[in-house]
Amino acid sequence: MMKDYTTESLSHDPIHGYIPFISRSGLPQGEVSEQEIIDHPWVQRMRQIHQLQTAWWVFPSAEHTRFQHVLGVMHLASLAVDHWYESLCDACRNVPSRAYVECLVRMAGLLHDVGHGPFGHFFDDQYLDQFGITHEDIGSAIIQRELGDLLRRVRRNPHGKLAALEEIDPAQIGWLIRRPARGETNQGHPDWLVKLRALFSGIYTVDNMDFVLRDAFMSGYNVKAFDLFRLLHYSFFTPAGLTIHARGLRALINFIEVRANLFRTIYFHRTVRALDVALADIFAPTMPHLFPGNPLEHLDQYRGFTEASFLVDVQRMQSDADPARRALGEQWQNIF
Repeated sequence: MMKDYTTESLSHDPIHGYIPFISRSGLPQGEVSEQEIIDHPWVQRMRQIHQLQTAWWVFPSAEHTRFQHVLGVMHLASLAVDHWYESLCDACRNVPSRAYVECLVRMAGLLHDVGHGPFGHFFDDQYLDQFGITHEDIGSAIIQRELGDLLRRVRRNPHGKLAALEEIDPAQIGWLIRRPARGETNQGHPDWLVKLRALFSGIYTVDNMDFVLRDAFMSGYNVKAFDLFRLLHYSFFTPAGLTIHARGLRALINFIEVRANLFRTIYFHRTVRALDVALADIFAPTMPHLFPGNPLEHLDQYRGFTEASFLVDVQRMQSDADPARRALGEQWQNIF
């Protein structure tokens, strides 16, 4: 069947080249395009949250955001399906159509970071932990409560359309993006879905393969950090899960080494760690002035709560009439 170019657009990316996605043009009435999910305020919010929580203050070129990263992860999800779908069908029974699987993991890739707060994982540790939740819990809630109706109406990706009776299940997307909890069982989830979780939780995933390439490039560490094609090419599904052939081990080892080096030289750089310590000292007393409580109970406010809004608000504090707020503002100004 001839490719329908009228429904496809391309976004250029410095890491992956052209990233195809389904645009609004030419779709049947009632169907939702990938572009409409990308353009949704919840996804656009990620433009205002840096990928490297505080390291962008230390590495001037590392200004990339969660938004650029999730587009890359969405693209890698398609590449993974292209390489691994056939083996998934061999390893599992009752696997949905390739179009369904690809739509599912593309949306999971696009939305896996949608629950992040300002400064990314730092926000999890310094604020969300008191509520016993993570950004993945918030992301799962956003996917099901805020985006669910739209996601059910996504019916195609750049490589195919869903079968007539297939419909994307937002709960499956929400489950895929959450890391397995200790003691968690896979009961109630089909085996093919359990296998697909390896795309988001494991040694090498569509998430960390993108951020290793992207962070290495944008920070100036390395232009081509590891051999992505070889890692995908020699991986496949078996009944045991995601498996790699012996010929791919060198690529996997190289990926692990590069990731470890990024932690040593970028993520855990001494100045980055010093910034994290300085922020931790004043983050807890600052947050009650900026946000009302558990984000799961205040999703409307959370949508507008970004790094950009946070930094503007704390800078305004230094001229506040309230002495406590003014003192906090002055502490933030010392960090800036």
